[in-house]
Formats: sequence, structure tokens, C-alpha cells
Amino acid sequence: MTDKLSLIAEPLITWFDRNCRPLPWRRDREPYHVWISEIMLQQTRIEAVMRYYERFMDALPDVNALAQVDDDTLLKLWEGLGYYSRARNLKKAAQVIVNEYGGTFPKSYDELKKLPGIGEYTAGAIASICYDEKAPAVDGNVLRVIARLTGSRENVLLPQVKRDFSERLRAIMPDRAGRFNEGLMELGELVCLPNGAPYCERCPLFGQCTAFKEKLTGEIPVRIKTSKRRREDRTILLLRTPDDRLALEKRPASGLLAGMYQLPNLDGFLDETALTKQLTEWGLVPENIRFTKEMKHVFTHIDWYMKGYEVTVKGTSTRFLWVTREERERAYPLPAAFQKML
Repeated sequence: MTDKLSLIAEPLITWFDRNCRPLPWRRDREPYHVWISEIMLQQTRIEAVMRYYERFMDALPDVNALAQVDDDTLLKLWEGLGYYSRARNLKKAAQVIVNEYGGTFPKSYDELKKLPGIGEYTAGAIASICYDEKAPAVDGNVLRVIARLTGSRENVLLPQVKRDFSERLRAIMPDRAGRFNEGLMELGELVCLPNGAPYCERCPLFGQCTAFKEKLTGEIPVRIKTSKRRREDRTILLLRTPDDRLALEKRPASGLLAGMYQLPNLDGFLDETALTKQLTEWGLVPENIRFTKEMKHVFTHIDWYMKGYEVTVKGTSTRFLWVTREERERAYPLPAAFQKML
């Protein structure tokens, strides 16, 4: 595999120099900008990230601001991106950078990997893009590109396969390591698309590509999921007062969606009789109960199946926060699963 990959660096970098998109985090090689963009881009496409990135930078322009931000403000800035542990780890890492590195980003792959929330991919991206360290940055796009180039039929979802690809890339990394890594990412994002639909005629590497030559782009990469998903049924409540205040509560400090605000919700699917009983136990008097909708929300290893009810209640309960629409939109970060119910 290494011999075949040794031919890709020059045409790839030339292609990237000519075709790279003018993304906001590419305006400079500031590690803070690269770091925030890479964390945001995990599990999220570039088009969706742009407005979040600009908003985040306006509010928290540097690592010192991030280290000092309060959790609610941070999570509100992150609202809609999901995977909220990433935002918490950003703050933890920023505090380490400020307290242990004097506010200056570590400049090596090994040091970057010590920071909370920074794994092999993100450390490789920052080290190569900002400092041209010869460190691979292998994400899903890169796995797909390399698997097709080499004709690999190994399961790219296996950690060992990712490690093998990383080591083979490390062995052929050019001096312009950052442009090389960004070129691979860009190629996977724009040209070597998933689901057997790449634009091979636009690819600078089609001459070296086994999947192209053997018409295997629909079969490679091989992705075999091995983990079982868990199903949870939940009843989601939109509790409103007559003056249109909405009930929110804060989730526990650990576990799924830790520390986020949520709509009140209950295990299982409750009918109106059981729901009325629960509301009474909370000290609320339901005046109107209306079924709203059913929906599904997918987390990493859990699927939530949800039924929503809108309930007008008489009085309030100290169990919940009762907020106006304006307050909720300004100050209370709400995960996507609950935003959909609104």
C-alpha cells in the first residue's frame, strides 16, 4: 500500500492549492481557529458548521475567552451541533492551555493529544495544518479516499484499520504536511463521495486509484457495523402556563446530554390517564392535554422514540424553570431532540 500512496502527494497538493475552498478557518493557521472548526466538523458537514463557527468566534474569539466562559453560555453557543461533551471538553482543554501552557497552544502532536477531547485525528489536523508536523489526520473522508485508492476491502470502521492507514500515511507524508492532509479531507468532501457516487473524472488521483480502475467505488470502502443500538421510549411534555411560559429542567451533570436543559420527560409511553396522575403528583393542574406528534431521535448508541404532549397547566411547580420564549432562545441551551418537539 505504501508504494502506491507514495505517488499521491504532489498531484494532491497541486490540486488542493488550486481548488481549496476559502473557509473562514483557513484565513490563517491560527491553531485556535483550526481546533474549533475541527471539533465542530466531527459528525457535521461543513455547510452546517459555518454559521455556528462564526457565532462562536464572535462570542469567544480566543482561548482565554473560552477558558472563562460559563457553561450555559457555552452550551447555548453549541446548541444544534449535538454531542455536547465536545463543547465541555473544549472548555476543559482551553483551561489547560491557559493554566499550563500560558495561553499558547502546544506545538506538537504528542502534546496536543494530552488535551481533553483531542484525539489522534484532531491532534494530527492541528499539528500538520498549523505547524506542518508530519502527522496523519484520518477521518471518515480520508478513510474512504485511501480505501478506494488502494482497493482495500478491510472494514474501515475497525480501529485497527484506521491505525494501519494512519501509519502508512505517516510513512509518505511530505514536507507540506498540512496541505497534504487538508487535500485528502477536501478530496473526500468534494470529489470522492460516499455511497458509490464519486466524481472520478474530477479527481487528481484517478490514475492511481484501484477502485476507479476496477469499477469498485460502489463496494469500497467496506463498512460493517458491529455494535447494537438501544431503544428508549419517552413521553415528552410541553408544559405551558396560560401566559405562555414553558417548563424546563436541567439534566444531571453526567451521562447523556449532561448539564443541558430539557423539556420534562418520562420513561415509556404514557396515556392521558397516567399523564394526568403524574402531573398531579408534581402539583400541577392540567387544563388541556393535547397529543402533538411522534418522532425518533438518534444518538450515538441510543435511539429515542418519543411521543409529545402539549399541556396547559394551572399554576406552576418549583420542580421546573418557567421561561418565556425569549428567555429560552437567549439563555437556555436545548438539545435537538427537544427542539424538534417545539
